[in-house]
Amino acid sequence: MRKSISFPLKVGECSKQAHADFPEKAIYEREAGRSGFFGPASHFHHQHAPTGWSEWEGPLRPRAFNFNLVEKAAQLSPWLVPHLLHNADCKIRVWKIDQSMEFLVRNSDGDDLLFIHQGKADLYCDYGHLEVGEGDYVLIPRSTNWRLEPHEKMFILMIENTNASYNLPEKGIVGSHAVFDPAVLEVPQINDQFKAQYSEDDTQVHMKRGEKISVITYPYNPLDAIGWHGDLSVVKLNWRDIRPLMSHRYHLPPSAHTTFVGDGFVVCTFVPRPIESDPGALKVPFYHNNDDYDEVLFYHAGDFFSRDNIEAGMVTFHPAGFTHGPHPKAFKAGREYKKKFADEVAVMIDTRNALSFADEAAQVENDQYVYSWRESVKR
Repeated sequence: MRKSISFPLKVGECSKQAHADFPEKAIYEREAGRSGFFGPASHFHHQHAPTGWSEWEGPLRPRAFNFNLVEKAAQLSPWLVPHLLHNADCKIRVWKIDQSMEFLVRNSDGDDLLFIHQGKADLYCDYGHLEVGEGDYVLIPRSTNWRLEPHEKMFILMIENTNASYNLPEKGIVGSHAVFDPAVLEVPQINDQFKAQYSEDDTQVHMKRGEKISVITYPYNPLDAIGWHGDLSVVKLNWRDIRPLMSHRYHLPPSAHTTFVGDGFVVCTFVPRPIESDPGALKVPFYHNNDDYDEVLFYHAGDFFSRDNIEAGMVTFHPAGFTHGPHPKAFKAGREYKKKFADEVAVMIDTRNALSFADEAAQVENDQYVYSWRESVKR
C-alpha cells in the first residue's frame, strides 16, 4: 500500500519535526492524534505542562487501581473472578490461584490471553501440556478445554477478546521477524506428562457462554488426544523474547510495541530498552491525547520511569479525549538525561470503545491519582 506525500501545516513557532528539538520558549509538546497514532495528528508547543490542571470534577478522569488488593481474585475457577474493566469487545480481570484445578474450564465467549504476572504452573489443554511461568503470555483459543496445576502462588492478568480471535500485528516495512520472530512461539506437546493425566475418572468442564456457567460431566478425562495437526493452537510468548523497535534519535509511539491485536483493542508490551541518546530527542513518553482509544497499563516489573508511586500489580487508566503523559519528576529527569536505560515491563491495552468499571475495581482505586501530575502532589 503506497502513501502519497503530504506536508503538514505550520503555524507560529514549532519544531522541525515531532518529538525532537523543541522551541526554547515552549518545552512541552502535545500530540493530538486520531486512530491511535496512525491517523492525522498535530503537535502543539505549550508554555505550561498540558497536565497542569489544579482541580478535576466529574467521573471521566485518569485513574489508578491496585489490582494486588482485589479481594475476589482468589478463586479456583477464572470464571468466578470479576471483570474489573470491560466493554463489549474486551474484558480485563486478575486471577490468583495456588492449588491445582480438579476440573477443566472452557470459554465459549471468546479468546483468552493470560499474562503470568507471578508464579509458574503446568497447563493441560486439548492441545497437550505446556509449562507456563512469570512473564509468559498464554493465548487460549475460544472453546479450548484447559486447567492449571500451579507450582507456586500465581497472579494472572486475563484479557478476553469477546466474540473474536487474537491476531499478530502487521509489522510493515520492518518485516514479520521484527519485534519477535514467530519462531519463538511455543505450543503444547503430547508428551509423557500429558499422557500421564489420561484417566477414566469423571471429569467436569465448567463452560462459560454469555457470562453464564454450565457444568458438563464426562465419565473420562476429555484431554485424551494422542495427537493433532493444524494451524490453531494455544501459544506461549515470554516478554523476554520481545526485541523492541528503538531509535536513538526519536521516541517511538506506543503502537510500535503492539504484541497482539484483538477486535476493537490492541495489547502492547513495554520491555527494557536504551533511552534515546540524541541531545534533541524526547526521552520520555510524549504528552498526548489519544482521542479514539482508552488506555490501560498493567505494571509488571521494574522501575516505571514515567510514573510516580506506581508498583508492580497496579493499573493506570487514561480515558480517550484528555491529555496525559509523564509525571513532573520523570519529565525533568528526561530533560536532564539522568537515565540511560528504561528498565520496566508493562502490558498496555488500548480499547476503541469506552471501558466501564466494576465495583471491585473502584474499591482498590487511588482517588488521588488525578492530582499526581502536580508539582506538589495532593494527599
